[in-house]
Amino acid sequence: MEKLLLKIARQLNGLDEASLMALWPKYLSRVQEFDGSREWEEAAIVLSVLQAVRGKNQLFNVRLAEKEAAPAAPSPRTEDLRPWRRMDARSDHERQQDEKSTAPHKPATVLQFKPRG
Repeated sequence: MEKLLLKIARQLNGLDEASLMALWPKYLSRVQEFDGSREWEEAAIVLSVLQAVRGKNQLFNVRLAEKEAAPAAPSPRTEDLRPWRRMDARSDHERQQDEKSTAPHKPATVLQFKPRG
């Protein structure tokens, strides 16, 4: 049952809201003319689905606007970070400046250890 409902939800979510809302007057008038038939019941379900899609889209738009209007969380100050995290907190520009300012490293010397005797 749940799989069927989720499949229907995915299909409805893929439809154009304007096309769905064009059906609104037709099903509204049909539901207003109650006759207790199976067709009336189906029309009532279709009208409810149209209302659900409209409500979901309105809620989506409100939440999206709230999210975009919310201020971004401030990033932590470098001095507040633990030492091992300070390197990651530096900006790319700071890292590039550090790389430019440091002299190239000499190649390492590998020492051979031999047992005495």
